[in-house]
Amino acid sequence: MVGVLPDLIAETEHAARAHRSTDGAGARRDVMRVTADLYFLLRSYLRRTGRIDLSMMAADRAVRAAEEADDPLRVAAAQWNLGHVLLAAREPDGAEQVALRAVEELSRARLPDPERIAMSGALQLVAVMAEARRREWSAARVRQRTHARPAARRVGEGNIMWTVFGPTNVDLHEVSIEMEAGDTNEALHVADEVDTSSLPSMERSFTFNLEVARCHNLRREDAAVLLSLLELEDLAPEDLARTALARELMLTVVRRGRTTHARQAEKLAERVGVF
Repeated sequence: MVGVLPDLIAETEHAARAHRSTDGAGARRDVMRVTADLYFLLRSYLRRTGRIDLSMMAADRAVRAAEEADDPLRVAAAQWNLGHVLLAAREPDGAEQVALRAVEELSRARLPDPERIAMSGALQLVAVMAEARRREWSAARVRQRTHARPAARRVGEGNIMWTVFGPTNVDLHEVSIEMEAGDTNEALHVADEVDTSSLPSMERSFTFNLEVARCHNLRREDAAVLLSLLELEDLAPEDLARTALARELMLTVVRRGRTTHARQAEKLAERVGVF
């Protein structure tokens, strides 16, 4: 992916400039929709590689492109992307404000109900995680129960604007809340009941399994941490290598684990390029 991104960005920006002065409003909007979609993808990739600064820039460009496209669904998706960058940048207040403002704007948008409900639900999950990051566990659980889960039940499983919103993703956020709260028993109990095999997003599956590994690490269960990391290697070895938490967990098992576990973790770290 890294190899194709520079040319893809350059070609997309060239197309946006070329259509800026044309009289074809429809063609211009189509180009800006594609531009917004590209920056959604770029935001996600840069966040996973730890470049939060560049991820913020990509999210900002996505917002501008979606607004130029005059596409209310993409505008909401751009705000969802921006909210996730703000969470990664440890700015939960900003993330919550962005998400809830977008929910309010969606309530006035002329969109089919399934799209509006699913996108609003995805934005509510951003607010849920913002509350969890502020250690407002009760508020996060209430918002998830009263806003996100009913929306997920109404629309079912889906992937509106690549948000993976649906009942399974709401369950995964429940794991995240309990993990953030330090209740690893409850987090792992919920995780055991979740089937991620049909999720349409490898990134979301990766994040879920990494959170499970983190929970086991907090319980000092090195064998379970190692098993989770090996599953992540099968799922996405490149993401395993470039994710700070995954690298930290590998090194922790190397230092803390029994000889057999430490050896396996060391070999894993060598395979993915951490050593």
